[in-house]
Amino acid sequence: MDYLKGQFLEIIQWTDDSRDTLSWRFPDEDKEIKRGAQLIVRESQVAQFVYLGQFGDTFEPGKHSLTTDNIPILSTLKGWKYGFESPFKADIYYVTTRLFTGNKWGTSNPIMMRDQDFGIVRVRAFGTFDFKIVDPKVFLKEVAGSDHHFRLDEFADTMRSRIVSVFTDALASAKVPVLDLATRYSELGDALLPIINPATVSKYGIEITTFLLENASVPPEVEAAIDKRSSMSAIGNLNDYVKFQMAEGMAKGEGGGPAGAAAEIAMGFGMANQMFNQGVFNPNQPQATPAVGAPAAAPVADILTPAQVAQTLGVTEGDVLASIEAGDLKGKKIGTQYRITKAALEEFLSH
Repeated sequence: MDYLKGQFLEIIQWTDDSRDTLSWRFPDEDKEIKRGAQLIVRESQVAQFVYLGQFGDTFEPGKHSLTTDNIPILSTLKGWKYGFESPFKADIYYVTTRLFTGNKWGTSNPIMMRDQDFGIVRVRAFGTFDFKIVDPKVFLKEVAGSDHHFRLDEFADTMRSRIVSVFTDALASAKVPVLDLATRYSELGDALLPIINPATVSKYGIEITTFLLENASVPPEVEAAIDKRSSMSAIGNLNDYVKFQMAEGMAKGEGGGPAGAAAEIAMGFGMANQMFNQGVFNPNQPQATPAVGAPAAAPVADILTPAQVAQTLGVTEGDVLASIEAGDLKGKKIGTQYRITKAALEEFLSH
């Protein structure tokens, strides 16, 4: 009797002492499960029965007595019509359902995406994700297979390319611009979750609870275009690309001889013309009424100093004095200082 008793399983349980086990098959050592045997499933575990390659019953956390009433699917598969008294054999897989955090993902090769601003762009990306198993049957069938001890490192090798594939499909469906992809990492991960999870749950039985994009890199030419657009936005009123190029020329030509001075004067002319078009120097042009409580703008004087002309044109005072001495800008020297009339300045700008 002791020998016969040793051939039956009366208590089935698994104590997980690791932090990286996803699924574990109970070692039956050719023993049969006794009718009424006790199945213990702890928190963060699910027990899945498999009979002759077919999925049987699934048991949630708790203590279960294995009788016909508690295993209706297995009873149907085995063909017990009126209950069973004899022991039976079945594979029992314990699946861990807790959250697995900090799993890395990344693109081994650049992924191609269509962007509304830059056209076809090659993008590399990497980050981390947290997941948990929500459908043990799908997970065992599609990911773990019949592995008796499926660990997290095996999962990483199996799923890394699949996660990248799901990410690529989600990115294409979401139509996220490259500018957002490169600057809004945390928001992007949250936005992609509703697109990623339906695929991962149905295909692999896992749910991605957190998906983080830590870095997304684009080719150097696209980075240069992004930087230039950011610089133009920072300048604000010079949102036209040509004026931006002129501003760059001023910066590079500062203190650099005739080329720098020419760029500064050209920029000053452009800004002054813009001011004329806005009616700054036209006394007949109606002026905008200042807001209540706002300080009134100072009127333009009829007689200007070189410093005031330089400020108006956006150039240096030395450039104004050089134009006066060359005879391009009419000015009258009073003592040691030049004075320029408004009419002379208008005549200078009209040439």
